[in-house]
Amino acid sequence: MLGGIAVRRLLAGSALIHCETQASAETLREALLKAYATNPTITAQRAQQRATDENVPIARASGLPSVNASAGYTEYLLTASNNFVSPGRQATASANVSVPIYTGGLVRNSVAAAKTRVDGGRAQLRGTESDLFTNVVAAYMDVIRDEAIVGLNTQNVRVLDVNLQASRDRFQVGDLTRTDVAQSEARLALARAQLQSAQAQLITSRETYVRLVGTPAGILETPPTLPHLPGNPQLAVETALQNNPFLLAAAKESDATRYDIGVARANRLPRLSAVGGPSYYNYLGSYNTSGSGTTNAGTAAQAGLSLSVPLFQGGRPAAQVRQAEALRGRAIENVTATERNVIAQARSAYAVWRSSEQVIQSSETAVNANKLSLEGVRAENSVGTRTILDILNAEQELLNSQVTLVTARRDAYVAGFALLAAMGEAEARDLGLDGGVLYDPVANYNRVHHRIGDFGGDGEPAPVATRTVQSPAQDAVVRRPQDELLDSPVDRTPNLTTGAASPNRQ
Repeated sequence: MLGGIAVRRLLAGSALIHCETQASAETLREALLKAYATNPTITAQRAQQRATDENVPIARASGLPSVNASAGYTEYLLTASNNFVSPGRQATASANVSVPIYTGGLVRNSVAAAKTRVDGGRAQLRGTESDLFTNVVAAYMDVIRDEAIVGLNTQNVRVLDVNLQASRDRFQVGDLTRTDVAQSEARLALARAQLQSAQAQLITSRETYVRLVGTPAGILETPPTLPHLPGNPQLAVETALQNNPFLLAAAKESDATRYDIGVARANRLPRLSAVGGPSYYNYLGSYNTSGSGTTNAGTAAQAGLSLSVPLFQGGRPAAQVRQAEALRGRAIENVTATERNVIAQARSAYAVWRSSEQVIQSSETAVNANKLSLEGVRAENSVGTRTILDILNAEQELLNSQVTLVTARRDAYVAGFALLAAMGEAEARDLGLDGGVLYDPVANYNRVHHRIGDFGGDGEPAPVATRTVQSPAQDAVVRRPQDELLDSPVDRTPNLTTGAASPNRQ
């Protein structure tokens, strides 16, 4: 199993080596850092987590004292003719304080549910990180793979073009037939079509890279090897069931729904509050106080208890309880569904990784064997024992094995990283992305969860993720040097190119 420290040291050390050897090249670690800082998917999830944090002070507010003030002014336009003491106008002001004493568990359960969902949101944020990094790794490897395939197809077109020219020359001197020339022409046309398709795929992969990372892909360094992956799928599954962030988030949501049921049940229980406050009135000199002993203004204060006992609410509390219980049932089933997905992802990623590693070994053998075969077929063709079609087929077999090799390399690396993600070991802290301050969701929670002020805010949000409209349209120019194993130089010696060793030329 690949631990976070091992991955962190691996990527950090690899980045240092790569920076020393080729300063202009971009490493996988650098691509992950850019995506971590500027990708809109992860910045939006961070904003969502900050919104989730606010549910805690919102829930707690229902259990805190509330203070209300009111004022009024009344002008009595018409009074009874037999009422000689009615005031002509009146101004009033009052304040009321209400302190919840008993809410039937509503506040306690609401706060507990909010806190549990905060924990679940943090796990969800971890999952978003690992998903983003998996996508970046896939995009990174796609560009490397497609650059190699474009290079191979370009090389193949060049080789087949040489073959066609040689075939035409030999046709002119009678060594080959029109059929041989036609076969060479057809294979060259097909190779050019394959090259165009490969170039289009490379452009697509580069645009995907820009979408995820935020900047165009330059010369991409070969990524570091992923060591210490699990030795069997069962070990991968056991680790995933303990650490997978999406499974942890689903479990937290299931826990929160238990408190939601308590909130629903509280709606049918009594509520007790302590209430009180001062009041003031003023008749503004319009009240006739002669002989009455009263004044035009006065104050008062009151205090007491307020008890509310629900007797009948039309069945709404029972419906809310049943609804909360049903939602809890859904959350429980979602945990099982997420667990199934995690198990399947871990096992399938392990299987793809292992099979791709075996394909790499077989493909390397096939590439070397096809190189020898091609050289032999060319030599035999020069003396008349092999046809042009044999050469064309050998060229195609070599190309196919090379494409299979670069594809298997990509699949193995992406599957290995996806396996780490399923095991919960492909997040920012695991990968050692310490090029800047890592985002800490706990810091925002600590900042807001005890706030009780009614005024204030964080201001109008400013964009965090970078736009890519300024990025140029991507092209299919291969900037990365070709792997030596994928290079298949063409033997252009006179004997092989012109057929000078052919028996009918002797």
